[in-house]
Amino acid sequence: MDEMEAGKEKFLELVKACDSHVEVVIPTTPSRSLFLISLTKGQNRKFITVHEDDILDLPSEPSVQTKTSALLQETIEAL
Repeated sequence: MDEMEAGKEKFLELVKACDSHVEVVIPTTPSRSLFLISLTKGQNRKFITVHEDDILDLPSEPSVQTKTSALLQETIEAL
């Protein structure tokens, strides 16, 4: 598994830890170094942008995990 795939898997784990009913769509490649990620729960959908470097660092950097978890919790609560 390459670094990008490992980061995407960790991102999915963080989403499931927040709410297991949220569906996630992560693009295969970033656009201008950003991933536009879709989070859907029922009829509600929100989009968040996550920098490519954050996805790459997610499996190994606790500070990035904390920052991403906070973003996810805030976004999922708004769903």
